[in-house]
Amino acid sequence: MTRFLVSDTNPTGFKLEDILLAIRKDIIHRCQKIEDDLRPEALHVMDNNMRILALLSEAINLSMESSKTLDRAFGPSQAAGGGEPRIGEP
Repeated sequence: MTRFLVSDTNPTGFKLEDILLAIRKDIIHRCQKIEDDLRPEALHVMDNNMRILALLSEAINLSMESSKTLDRAFGPSQAAGGGEPRIGEP
């Protein structure tokens, strides 16, 4: 059973890339709030956030590539309508 992602038990879930995009947007919003704070702690947090954003962007691209691969090979997902998974066991 998945909590956030689309699956046979969670047909109204989200695609992985959609969740990652929303998280990236939230982090960017947070960064804007501390962009002028020059205290060492704020600079450290900003540096960490920049690194996290780069990793998230890489994960988003990988997830989008996987979705394209599945769409090409098996057509659009039918999970939202209660359909079988495109790969793996139901």
